[in-house]
Amino acid sequence: MVGIGIGPFNLSLAALAHPLGELDTAFYEQRPAFGWHSGLLIEGATIQVPFLADLVSLADPTSPWTFLNYLRSRERLFPFYFAERLHIQRAEYDAYCRWVSESLPGLHFGHQVDAVRWNPERDLFEVDFTQLDADGEAEALGRTYTRNVVLGIGTEPYVPDPLKPLVEAPGVPVVHAADYLDHRADLLTAEHVTVVGIGQTGAEIFLDLLRGRPAGREKLHWLGRTEAFAPMEYSKLGLEHFTPDHTRYFHALPESARDRLVAGQWQLHQGIDAATIAAIHDELYRRTLHGGWPDAVLTPGVRVRTAGRVATTKVELHLEHDRQDSRSRLTTDAVVLATGYRERPLDRILAGLDPYMRRDSQERPRIDEDYRLVLDPSVTGTVYVQNAETHTHGVGAPDLGLAAWRSAIILNSLTGREAYALPRRTAFTTFGLTQRQHVPAPREAPALTPLVDDRR
Repeated sequence: MVGIGIGPFNLSLAALAHPLGELDTAFYEQRPAFGWHSGLLIEGATIQVPFLADLVSLADPTSPWTFLNYLRSRERLFPFYFAERLHIQRAEYDAYCRWVSESLPGLHFGHQVDAVRWNPERDLFEVDFTQLDADGEAEALGRTYTRNVVLGIGTEPYVPDPLKPLVEAPGVPVVHAADYLDHRADLLTAEHVTVVGIGQTGAEIFLDLLRGRPAGREKLHWLGRTEAFAPMEYSKLGLEHFTPDHTRYFHALPESARDRLVAGQWQLHQGIDAATIAAIHDELYRRTLHGGWPDAVLTPGVRVRTAGRVATTKVELHLEHDRQDSRSRLTTDAVVLATGYRERPLDRILAGLDPYMRRDSQERPRIDEDYRLVLDPSVTGTVYVQNAETHTHGVGAPDLGLAAWRSAIILNSLTGREAYALPRRTAFTTFGLTQRQHVPAPREAPALTPLVDDRR
């Protein structure tokens, strides 16, 4: 098995694959080391899932790669016990993942995968990669042959079309939230800052900027297209949309029904944590105690229609409010785009497999229940995907809480046996009138071919 990309999801797969002796594995990542949203590790910011949603626990709580074992290795179990924290800080989750990545064998950082092709003569995939030096420059070329590929290439920052020219222009103070911490010092000293996007990331950045600017001279705008500064759905039954039960229900729906459902479930993953909303209101309220209002404007339901530079140091945003049918201009010194991420398209890395791929009515890859790309039957190898299947598996695709379960599904399918026992039911909610409690059975064991690593 070759894994492409080493983010949390493929790191989960590597950790759960480690004790399976019948598997020969190699994982490739172009970055020099593991890093998880390093530009958003804002002090105090927490992940939005409980710590049990680590890389392995929900599939194998006895694994040596659990978060609790990480704490034990750092002699921090008792402090964590007394802290009584269900949700850990992002920086701590990042440190935990780095600990796993530095301990597991078979992880190759500084390796950029260039192409994946099916070789019918060898009956194997050939994976071409470039080994990079410390400066990210090409150092050597290599090729690996494998029966199975797992794509975990993650997401990429999304920049709305009107703002792309400004982000790409040198010296213009428009940055995506993914790079926030790299620019935080300059943003705190800018005369006026606008945050675009009113999800969790936008809320955390607005709060951080608000706390770092003097009372009465905040000079902040926070706006976005969503109709309200809405709380994320976090009720216990609401969270059951992030269970395997809902994933199986969703996958069985017709394509058109799946697309409608994803669009209507935005509050499950695009809202704001209630504690963050409360912290923002508390900070704004604190600044009214001596009279006056903070110089901060919070406006939902607004989209950026066009944008441009004013002189060389300012940005002018042309805004539109659809409900009011009104337009306005906003001049600002810096813009932070908390506009989220999008799945990286698979077409570039899988261009060599395009003739074999089966697609849906919108030209998206078809993905079966076991996270396998649906390929032409002449391809006897398998390509699995991680976090590229929202259109087939629903809003749980990017959720850390389903990482270990999905990894276990992939490994059970790949090995042809129940390497990890999985629960048949995971939710009190019954999704649909026809209950589907079936755990996908492992496929018939393939003839395993040892991994060959020929570098040239």
